[in-house]
Amino acid sequence: MERPTTSRRAVLGASAGAFALAGLAACTKDGSSTSPGDAASSAPAGPPLAIEPASDSTGLAVSTEIAATAEGGEVTAVSLVNDKGDTVKGKFRLDKSSWVPNDPLKYKTTYTATVTAKGADGVESTGTTTFTTMASPKKRAGAYLWNADGAVYGVGMPVLVQFKDGYAIDEKNRAGVEKRLFVESEPHQPGAWRWVSGSVLEFRPKEYWEPGTKLKVRVGLGGHPLGDGDFGETDITGDYSISDTKREIIVDNKKKNMVAKQDGKTKKTMDVSLGKPSKPSFYGTMVIMEKLRKTVFDSSTYGVPVDSPDGYRTDIEFAERMTWDGQFIHSAPWSVGDQGQRNVSHGCINVSRDNAEWMYNWTEVGDPIVVKGTEEPVTEGNGWTCWNMSWEDFVKGSALPPPTV
Repeated sequence: MERPTTSRRAVLGASAGAFALAGLAACTKDGSSTSPGDAASSAPAGPPLAIEPASDSTGLAVSTEIAATAEGGEVTAVSLVNDKGDTVKGKFRLDKSSWVPNDPLKYKTTYTATVTAKGADGVESTGTTTFTTMASPKKRAGAYLWNADGAVYGVGMPVLVQFKDGYAIDEKNRAGVEKRLFVESEPHQPGAWRWVSGSVLEFRPKEYWEPGTKLKVRVGLGGHPLGDGDFGETDITGDYSISDTKREIIVDNKKKNMVAKQDGKTKKTMDVSLGKPSKPSFYGTMVIMEKLRKTVFDSSTYGVPVDSPDGYRTDIEFAERMTWDGQFIHSAPWSVGDQGQRNVSHGCINVSRDNAEWMYNWTEVGDPIVVKGTEEPVTEGNGWTCWNMSWEDFVKGSALPPPTV
């Protein structure tokens, strides 16, 4: 890491001052003389600093962070001001590898960072670096955060980021992008990002979120380089929370039932009918993705004519989506006689109207659903399937080293 020019100037300036003072002798009580410069040179020095970006750097992205190391010491503070003297707010990353401004910097603006460090002996040192940001870029790509600001979700809700219009990040640029995605949880629960594709990322902790967790998310890509001359459109932030109640749904094909668990205890058991052998329900761990009080299921939306033997167009109540391709928990009064006995659906989990209404009122988006014993596994990415893989497999999808958990 290059030591910034301003830090070297600070050292040289101090030396020049010492030489100037050397010509002014001070008398001691016994008539001998000492130089003030000699006294200054005997004072302990703080740890040498190396700061990035290097001083006088130009054309930097407005997502620039301040990185500093102190030889034999610890960086304790960073302050950043623009050329008008306005202070920029920010904070250290958890590992203190850099100091991150809370918002993107301004384009075509000069900034000065002052870094303070303390040695093992408690002596402090400071260093500065000055840099200038780039002009506003012409090519920008937008993204959005699935998680709604102020919402309350179930314990299985991942953090989901998706780039707009199918924009995809090349693999060589994913680590830099991923590093600009921030998730703060209270209480703190380390987690990791995983690239579902070049356009979609999901974040989860090792285990389900603790009930009552508060989450602050920042997609810090405003002005950040994405590769091939593209830059992030804007920063996105969201604050939301996890429900105080831990809800889990267990569906057992062998027993033909669904068990609703609340805080680890059985709340309700319901008969179900799952997908018939030609259209099986998927097994695995899924998450409630959306809740629809009323909707219409129409087979023609996925290429099966309504008037064909497998076709349908049906009014549905109390539907809760599990997969992108259309598997739901929902009210199915027409199959009550089959529920608990045999599978007759097109892949959905059929329950009675009363049970469907109870489930609809009890659940939250983000509640996990575990389906057991059916013929076909849920495929990766067909819904929010991050809990369907082990933590070890999940972190393999990150472009950064796995976190310490």
